[in-house]
Amino acid sequence: MNPPFPDSLRSQLYHSGVIAVLVLEQVEAAVPVAQALLAGGVNCIELTLRTNVAFECLKRIRAEVPEMTIGVGTILTPKQAEQAMQAGASFGVSPGMNPKVVAEASRIGLPFAPGVCTPTDIEMALAEGCRVFKFFPCEPSGGLPYLRTLAAPFLHLGVQFIPLGGVNASNADAYLQEPCVLSLGGSWLAPKEVISSQNWHKIREFATDIAETVKRIRP
Repeated sequence: MNPPFPDSLRSQLYHSGVIAVLVLEQVEAAVPVAQALLAGGVNCIELTLRTNVAFECLKRIRAEVPEMTIGVGTILTPKQAEQAMQAGASFGVSPGMNPKVVAEASRIGLPFAPGVCTPTDIEMALAEGCRVFKFFPCEPSGGLPYLRTLAAPFLHLGVQFIPLGGVNASNADAYLQEPCVLSLGGSWLAPKEVISSQNWHKIREFATDIAETVKRIRP
């Protein structure tokens, strides 16, 4: 059975309200991005395994920005789940529900949120002991109305969702008010072009804006 997200981690993600989803192509950008997010009030990130420097970025952030909670996303194989655990990830995330990946996360004790988009996905994940899910792709699948309908048969089991895909500053308010939403996947907080231009101030501004929204809705 997959280890549940500890209550302390769930609480942190809920009150953070947003998990900054990062695609980092340069190791040197890892710490400045993390510092800018933290300065703006965002203390949780998901480092995606879409580049070959992701694990090195994780290690640098852990060493130099210890206040940041770091998850690893785009985990597609059991080996990547093990690597994430060894690198010091607090949790793992995948875009879909791969039983082999979830089983490995369970074996090594890595809290894991598989991606779900259908009732069948959720039932498969529940069978593995998961209670926190990544809802992906969120807006293309129907957004908040669809999530409410999708979640309804399972809410009595204590499930929670992390919506990602089309979630942004303009609709974050509505998602944060939804009881089944644990936190938002914030890919808009550090866009590729902003990182490339080393505009750390802009990232801090994005973080400050969403942190203020979270504080208003989830005091």
